[in-house]
Amino acid sequence: MRVLVRRCWGPRLVGGAVDRGPSPQWRPLAGLGGSAGGKDGRDVRIREKPPWRVLFFGTDHFAREALRALHVARENEEELIDRLEVVTVPSPSPKGLPVKQYAVQSQLPVYEWPDVGSGEFDVGVVASFGRLLSEALILKFPYGILNVHPSCLPRWRGPAPIIHTVLHGDPVTGVTVMQIRPKRFDVGPILKQETIPVPPKSTSKELEAVLSRLGANMLISVLKNLPESLNNGRQQPTEGATYAPKISAGTSCIKWEEQTSEQIFRLYRAIGDIIPLQTLWMENTIKLLDLVEVNSPVLADPMLTGQAVIPGSIVYHKQSQILLVYCKDGWIGVRSVMLKKTLTATDFYNGYLHPWYQKNSQAQPSQCRFQTLRLPSKKKQEKKIVAMQQCIK
Repeated sequence: MRVLVRRCWGPRLVGGAVDRGPSPQWRPLAGLGGSAGGKDGRDVRIREKPPWRVLFFGTDHFAREALRALHVARENEEELIDRLEVVTVPSPSPKGLPVKQYAVQSQLPVYEWPDVGSGEFDVGVVASFGRLLSEALILKFPYGILNVHPSCLPRWRGPAPIIHTVLHGDPVTGVTVMQIRPKRFDVGPILKQETIPVPPKSTSKELEAVLSRLGANMLISVLKNLPESLNNGRQQPTEGATYAPKISAGTSCIKWEEQTSEQIFRLYRAIGDIIPLQTLWMENTIKLLDLVEVNSPVLADPMLTGQAVIPGSIVYHKQSQILLVYCKDGWIGVRSVMLKKTLTATDFYNGYLHPWYQKNSQAQPSQCRFQTLRLPSKKKQEKKIVAMQQCIK
């Protein structure tokens, strides 16, 4: 099959002059099944082999590792990458997101979405970009746009695949390099896919580091044989598709009556580095900063076995210096919390729990407990933020 490709990028401007560069090997692109190309029937020459001109789209640490691999490949003169430019998204931080920081440090041209520059490129690469790319933009690249996605597609399509992998206790995960299709996220043909076991009790941050290195290596492998990889792409299976939505603040609220200790620890490992887990104590929001599993000797303590408890009940264990909190099926340990300021479990006991028990000497332990925090709706939160801003003015 012969596919004719539209050349959409204009000539590159360098110092105000047109840079046409050396003349590479050219040929009409064939065999991509219409995944890239124009509709006007013009036979446009494209590069048939490396070095490629790459426009990279990305934001976070996972994406930064893919960008680093591309940059290293260009600097090592492997004749794989001819030119490398970067598109990222605006950030409240003056330094920008990890991808922008790396691009600036490496003196790579960097643009902020929706600005994508005006250079001429062979292929685009996306990793953790979070923006839906238009068909018009995709068609500007003769070889289309590749996506490095940290899951075994079609499982965990969407913006938070690593978090949901940990949250749901998946035993296996991986990385997929796929070709982007317009209008929907993560549905294009798979060019390369590799699986790995999820390390036991790993956090999302730890798993991200492992998958970012795997994804970067896979991307370089695909680019070394790009036309062949595109020709051999396979459609994603229709069964087994799941979606990984963004995590909201509400996800961090522990439901003591509903969640088991295993579910709470998964939640902690999945989002604890991003959003601290939250609960309610005496009508105050409290954040649980450092969760630990409770070992058998502690569980055998008579102070735990000799009284009736309900979910949310709190006991301070002096020997191990941790707070023990009862959930749906057992106890979890908490080493530190934040209530106005960061407190160790001992500080929280001395400053809050012990005085409460002294004041309420006849009360049962179940009366002094954590309760599920119910956050207001987004609209109410937005109104609260506006009100706070008005108070500041």
